[in-house]
Amino acid sequence: MSNRSRRQFLVTSAAVLGPASMAARPLLADEPPTKASAENHETAEPEISAPEDLMREHGVLNRILLIYEEGLQRIHAGDDVPPDVFHKPAELVRRFVEDYHEKLEEQFIFPAFEKQKKLSDLVSVLRQQHQAGRRLTDDLLRLATPMEFVRLEAKQKVVDVCQAFIRMYRPHEAREDTVLFPALYGVLSDKEVKELGEQFEGREHELFGEGGFQETVGKVVDLEKQLKIFELSRFTPK
Repeated sequence: MSNRSRRQFLVTSAAVLGPASMAARPLLADEPPTKASAENHETAEPEISAPEDLMREHGVLNRILLIYEEGLQRIHAGDDVPPDVFHKPAELVRRFVEDYHEKLEEQFIFPAFEKQKKLSDLVSVLRQQHQAGRRLTDDLLRLATPMEFVRLEAKQKVVDVCQAFIRMYRPHEAREDTVLFPALYGVLSDKEVKELGEQFEGREHELFGEGGFQETVGKVVDLEKQLKIFELSRFTPK
């Protein structure tokens, strides 16, 4: 099998397995990484391709969606839910997903397809959904505050916004993982894809520092533990 075929096989396999498989190793950490562990991770982490990098970031988004879902379930159950249950994950979405992950897609991934007029309809919808997602996050950051959240109207709006966000992003990221990212090797050479991965790593370090991905995962873990949904066994049907 050629290097190109082997690379295509790995990326396609990752798409079939889903984002969780890409994120399994870092997402199993019991505690947020220390600075020393982050530095050790940086030196030990194997090089991954641009599509693989984007897929594992989808794993982070998926875990944030689970936090939103837990908050919604508690509201529906009549529990007293503080606004931070929605505001803190929305801050992570804004900084890590929208201002970093999606910017990489918009700057590097989407134009590669648009230039060759491939998957144009899909890319167009993905771009539109990025903009829609940012508007929804704007609403969450504005409404999920102590001053606003006490109003019944604002709380109901938060519920509606979260439901719309989850409803859009589950198929959004699934379509990217199973269609767009595997097809990247049809519009770029192996060398170009490798260079993209290096650019992505450089941007990550520039915005979040060394071990930035692990630190972001650590923040998600903190939120999961606060809600007592960190243990994976909690999601096993009884």
